[in-house]
Amino acid sequence: MGPSRVEEVLLAEPRGFCAGVDRAIEIVERALAKYGAPIYVRHEIVHNTYVVNDLKAKGAIFVEDLGDVPPGATLVFSAHGVSKAVRTEAAARGFNVFDATCPLVTKVHVELAKLAKEGYEFVMIGHKGHPEVEGTMGQLAEGIYLVEDVDDVARVQPRGDKLAVVTQTTLSVDDAADILAAVKRRFPHVREPKQQDICYATQNRQDAVKLLAPQVDVVVVVGSRTSSNSNRLREVAERRGTPAYMVDSADDLQAAWFAGRPRVGLTAGASAPEVLVQQVIARLREFGAVSVRTMDGVRETVRFPLPMGLGDKSMAQVPSTPSSSR
Repeated sequence: MGPSRVEEVLLAEPRGFCAGVDRAIEIVERALAKYGAPIYVRHEIVHNTYVVNDLKAKGAIFVEDLGDVPPGATLVFSAHGVSKAVRTEAAARGFNVFDATCPLVTKVHVELAKLAKEGYEFVMIGHKGHPEVEGTMGQLAEGIYLVEDVDDVARVQPRGDKLAVVTQTTLSVDDAADILAAVKRRFPHVREPKQQDICYATQNRQDAVKLLAPQVDVVVVVGSRTSSNSNRLREVAERRGTPAYMVDSADDLQAAWFAGRPRVGLTAGASAPEVLVQQVIARLREFGAVSVRTMDGVRETVRFPLPMGLGDKSMAQVPSTPSSSR
């Protein structure tokens, strides 16, 4: 093993913020600008330490329990979505609510409601305890069964014969496919979503790492430990036989990781801001990197409109009423 000198950095494309994260952060920032601090946010708006600390500094207060929010306050639901119970409680407490749930998570909630009316029960593929899973399963009072792996599928005991499958949006595409195959073996008539629930951003970032990993000696993923999609990027690289590490910031980088590994691949989870990627690149230059280049990859153009009342131009086609102050 030679000294740990990085020579080349290869940047994954796409990486970093997705449209749902962009929108969620903007909702909190616009709510702060419009109503002033504090703005309460149920759960971390997105799973990234830097983003959460930045919004805290601007006057956002993050809570898990709505009992910690004063009456009449402005409350934002995080990008991961919330259960029916949380929605009902927020309405009962009279909060001014802005919903930053990613539209692709909302799409899963809408599908659940529609099929539940038709008498379906559900298998949900996801990670127990993740806020998105709690929110999605909490759309229904009963008849939804969580499976985390292939073994769990054998334990599902639906009461009826109409069964549909839904998926957390940030899973490993390959893992989810394996679990879905097991679901279909056990329940051949299971109904699948028309488009898979795993979102475009999760898929694109994993695809990029599959291309990146074989070209480098080590992969660094910028993302927080609580971020599902960031953890999956690290796993995708490791499954391709490339050592991979997750960092919250440039300070987490360790020179030992790069000993005898001069080519570094760099990506970022969907909740990790580009400023952190640039700081990591700067640190890798200190470790000796001279060449930094970006892979060819998918260019994402997805944008989601903001909720009513936060001044988004794409929502301006609504007739204003005389009582409106704007």
